[in-house]
Amino acid sequence: MTAEAADANLLDPIYLFMAADWVVKSVMVGLVIASVWSWTVIIDKAFRFTALNRQADEFEKSIASGRSLEDVAAQAGPEPSHALPRMLQIALSDWRETRAKGPLTDTQGNLLITRIDRALDSLIAREGQRVEEGLGVLSVVATASPFVGLFGTVWGIMNAFGRIAAAGNTNLTTVAPAIAEALFATAIGLAAAIPAYIAYNKFSIDAGKFSGRLESFADDLQAAVARRLGAGAAPVAPPPPPPASDLGYRRSV
Repeated sequence: MTAEAADANLLDPIYLFMAADWVVKSVMVGLVIASVWSWTVIIDKAFRFTALNRQADEFEKSIASGRSLEDVAAQAGPEPSHALPRMLQIALSDWRETRAKGPLTDTQGNLLITRIDRALDSLIAREGQRVEEGLGVLSVVATASPFVGLFGTVWGIMNAFGRIAAAGNTNLTTVAPAIAEALFATAIGLAAAIPAYIAYNKFSIDAGKFSGRLESFADDLQAAVARRLGAGAAPVAPPPPPPASDLGYRRSV
């Protein structure tokens, strides 16, 4: 093999794969599968978070428009897919169920707020787990791929030295292709790990922000229920009595 042909083959992934040892080939195939898997998760999460935030923006605009909470909940439908309208429907359902039993005491009002708080916390926890699905794959690929690729490289270099010793030739034409085959495994490992690492950190931040958004809305719902309870429990103040001078004037008349 001439030096020119060797240099060309060093940049040919297919040649490097076909010339590698079967162990190194297995490492390369596994890393490629892991990379495809992580990119599937990355694309799915990118579209999912975009849709979730867009729907949340639209729902919050409906809340801020001044319409009643009942109208906003009715517009969302009986079984909304997004967490925010489901939280609203849970709060309104508990409110209507409790108010249907008659006037509430302070203790009953506090129990209502506590029950709503627990129901919303449970929904937020489930929603947080749902949006974080798949992040474990990115974490594993990001942390394990470089080491798996390094294993393939070490194994390939050991075989390369064996072949070089058997050939009894240590010139560049003989050494370079064998070393390139081994280092190609590390390159694939880094190519799989770097996007997975970046995506894992990005989507972890997005999941935390979305969970915080749900928690903020839950606090707003509890405050709205507390205001309704306060408005319903506040007694109607009697009109102030007329001044004494006015009373005396009316009697004289």
